[in-house]
Amino acid sequence: MPDKYEFQVKDEQGRLDKFVADKISALSRTRVKELVQDKKILVNGKTAKVSYKIQSDDQISVVVPPLKPLAVEPENIPLEIVYEDQDVIVVNKPQGMVVHPAAGHPNHTLVNALLYHTKDLAASPEGFRPGIVHRIDKDTSGLLMVAKNAHARESLEAQLAHKTNKREYLAIVHGNFSEQTGTIDAPIGRNPNNRKKMAVVANGKDAVTHFSVLEQFPGYSLIKCRLETGRTHQIRVHLDYIGHAVAGDPLYGPRKTLKGNGQFLHAEVLGFTQPTTNEWLEFEVEPPQIFTERLNELRNK
Repeated sequence: MPDKYEFQVKDEQGRLDKFVADKISALSRTRVKELVQDKKILVNGKTAKVSYKIQSDDQISVVVPPLKPLAVEPENIPLEIVYEDQDVIVVNKPQGMVVHPAAGHPNHTLVNALLYHTKDLAASPEGFRPGIVHRIDKDTSGLLMVAKNAHARESLEAQLAHKTNKREYLAIVHGNFSEQTGTIDAPIGRNPNNRKKMAVVANGKDAVTHFSVLEQFPGYSLIKCRLETGRTHQIRVHLDYIGHAVAGDPLYGPRKTLKGNGQFLHAEVLGFTQPTTNEWLEFEVEPPQIFTERLNELRNK
């Protein structure tokens, strides 16, 4: 059965989400946002935005459905744990591993492996992605941060939303550049002609990718990308948009490309503020062997 709450605003001020989170300590701001979006939180009997400024005598009703039971099973899959404390886990996800169960990928995911590693993962409303606060694509390798409790989840998601964390990627891309650095500021949304793809579209969500050129070879370049936002397929879509698709990308790149197991894209650097101590943590991992091998081949041509 859902839990139900009724509140009347007295002398409180501020946003709706903060008011509800302060009143119901078991709810994080992230969970409150989800409830608002699901129309489970009403102000004076009507829906409102999370940013709504509460007013004296507002009647606020909250319905909190029970979290769905976890629908995924632990699996003994090797994990490369780069860092772990009481709040977070940082993993180096291998190329070819899906982050969480989804249509077509019911198991053998990073979440299955994490559940075998620890029982301490932040609950998710959907049940199938405990601990997951951000994702990288199946065939993208590299660093991912995972929340072990609700406090950590809220902190890490807030850092992502406020763009205070650090995410840098290495990519081998098609073509050469005349400039050494650049910024791609172009909104991303679902491709209207192909639902499996994303695209730069006028009504898309804001998306910003910064890049710098590290090395150039005949027909290819090695670049570093820094994410300011985190849209689905962002780097792959943005680089294709400027005519420099990621090598090996089966969805956005050309057929004639470097041989591999998908796009040559690697989440090399991850930095964030530890949710409890507020210490800045930063990690860096080398790209997988196939990435290094193709890069050395390009260097030796």
